Amino acid sequence: MSENPNPHWSARTLAAQALGRIDEATRAVVPPIHVTTTFIRDPDNQYRTGNIYGRPDNETVREAEAMIAALEGAPVAMVLGSGMSAATAVFLALAPGDHAIVPKVMYWALRNWIVTDAVQWGLKIDVVDTSDLDAVRAAIRPGETKLVWLETPANPLWTITDIRAVADIAHAAGARVAVDSTCATPLLTRPLEHGADIVMHAATKYLNGHSDVIAGALAAARDDAFWVRIKRVRSMLGQILGPLEAYLLIRGMRTVDLRVRAACANAMELALRLSNHAAVAEVLYPGLPTHPGHDIARRQMTGGFGGMLSIRVRGGEQAAIATAAKVQLWKRATSLGGVESLIEHRGSIEGPGSPCPMDLLRLSTGIEDVEDLYADLDQALRQA
Repeated sequence: MSENPNPHWSARTLAAQALGRIDEATRAVVPPIHVTTTFIRDPDNQYRTGNIYGRPDNETVREAEAMIAALEGAPVAMVLGSGMSAATAVFLALAPGDHAIVPKVMYWALRNWIVTDAVQWGLKIDVVDTSDLDAVRAAIRPGETKLVWLETPANPLWTITDIRAVADIAHAAGARVAVDSTCATPLLTRPLEHGADIVMHAATKYLNGHSDVIAGALAAARDDAFWVRIKRVRSMLGQILGPLEAYLLIRGMRTVDLRVRAACANAMELALRLSNHAAVAEVLYPGLPTHPGHDIARRQMTGGFGGMLSIRVRGGEQAAIATAAKVQLWKRATSLGGVESLIEHRGSIEGPGSPCPMDLLRLSTGIEDVEDLYADLDQALRQA
């Protein structure tokens, strides 16, 4: 593929043009799908193309990685088979006995893996409220803490953590900071610019945006020894992304700016309206001035506060479940970040030990007409 002709393009332009690269062999404006699993050696037994075997080497995968690196302002990026693959690869690159800090509010499946499998493997874990800087300072073990994992906004309460402040604390103690920025996307927050060392995306969500690809992504501030270990984990454990999925991820990222902006606008409008709804006890959305993390979100999010919000229903758990049962336009399904709007009673998914209140409904706002979205929620809340 030809090189990007203008590295000064905006993120919106870079995404829409898929970096502006043209396939030299065919002059196609859409990157081709490379499906081969193996490659020919040179006559002198070398691999001058850099391609040896399809598990670590695939040009379509590299195109997706180049787009993510450009969007995050990172020198390196990699894509993996799922968001869980991306996240666990970072923890598996640590050594048994290393200490890591993770947030109380975070993606529940990852939290469960960390406090069970990762601990059994030998990692030492502290679960803290990372929005509380004093709690982070108290949990840090200088020389022993190797990783501080953040998620902001954090699913499903949309807790905001000050990336820069935590990075300063962590770096002073010799620890790295990784940020799950799935719900912020590179369009709203670029964690590396706020001092993070690694940024992770469940690319299934907003980067792809069409609910038809399972993928994960990592980008890093440096191509260092730790990054090399993560790459080894991906290769040796087979946490790879297939070329067709990489192609579909590229396809999705070409419209990421338009989709994210539309979802943000819809979420903001719904948050404002639902804040005044008689059946809603509380709206959790960092774009609202009443949200405890609003001021920090304003500093580290540009162009919007995300397409995710949660509501707490006045009638409690049963009213929340009944509301989800009454919607017609919103889809009762897990996941988030697609063009269609989804609603979920998150407490039923997370179960015992979750910080998620049982009266909470998580809303992934899509790009539909906001009047239709609000009308559907309104009638469901009134009937519950």
